[in-house]
Amino acid sequence: QPELLESGGGLAQAGGSLRLSCTASGFSLEHYGLGWVRQAPGKQREGVACINSSGDRTNSADPVKGRFTISRDDAKNTAYLQMDHLEPEDTAHYTCAIGIGSDGSDSCYRYLEVWGQGLQVTVSS
Repeated sequence: QPELLESGGGLAQAGGSLRLSCTASGFSLEHYGLGWVRQAPGKQREGVACINSSGDRTNSADPVKGRFTISRDDAKNTAYLQMDHLEPEDTAHYTCAIGIGSDGSDSCYRYLEVWGQGLQVTVSS
């Protein structure tokens, strides 16, 4: 059963760092663009960052620009979201997703088709 498995979430202090991982199981990531989205309680889901299949184009949402970095290692069948300078406003449920048409552009999120279960990130002040 193909699936995406996220790991690395948890509790961090403001100003700290976490690295989220998204590992593909049962299929190869290499032909897919990938994105991270998040949803905080009472708020709409929002795109965080995305990367194209070749890894040479990325896009980050304004609230995380300069703090979060998306990357991928197809040899490990895994993508990452490095989150630095965390803020309490980053507290949310984070989910990774993939899509053939997700190209690392501003519109990358609309092409995400297969989703992981997600995990919680909580940032304390």
